[in-house]
Amino acid sequence: MGGFNSFVKLFVPKDRVFYSLFEDVAANLVEMGKVLIELTSSTDPAVRKDKTHLIERLEHKNDDFTHRIFVELGQNFITPFDREDIHHLAATLDDVADYIHGSAKRLDLYRVVEINDSVRKLADLIYQGTLELHKAIPELRTMSNMRNITDACVRINSLENHADDIYDMAIADLFEKEANNAGELLKMREIYQALEIATDKCEDCANVIESIIIKYA
Repeated sequence: MGGFNSFVKLFVPKDRVFYSLFEDVAANLVEMGKVLIELTSSTDPAVRKDKTHLIERLEHKNDDFTHRIFVELGQNFITPFDREDIHHLAATLDDVADYIHGSAKRLDLYRVVEINDSVRKLADLIYQGTLELHKAIPELRTMSNMRNITDACVRINSLENHADDIYDMAIADLFEKEANNAGELLKMREIYQALEIATDKCEDCANVIESIIIKYA
């Protein structure tokens, strides 16, 4: 009987494991977004350096969560929703962390002295996006409140559209002001791109979440 019970356990879905890990990732992304706001709001080089290092540590933490999700995916025969969706959601959430880290790293490496409004606005939109993901992901446990999920996804799409507008204006302004300074132009364009892509990745996460709820709601 004991052997039979052990065999049966192999086929019992560890839903709580996946849900908990995704919620851990979402909470970690919120923290990364919050620290990015603090970094871009500071004028103190030492504070900025500390915030950059903290974001790096949080990104490594996120990598650990993502790795654990993939390990669980390989070990569990039954999953709470499609394996491809679990993999895709984990990967896109990890992309958000990567681009938050990439943005902070570029600000540090390129020794940006004056952080402008466009950078701060994009950082705020990233943070807002992580907050919406943090609202939507816990709802996947029961899918009993679909409105919360869909509202969060709609807001993420809106945030990404706003980020596109800010990015376009920032790039236009950059080419106007730094047309004769190729080095500064290239550095700032890379920073803007990393920040804007982070908002794209939030939208990618929202799209995956929406595809999951369409299948299982």
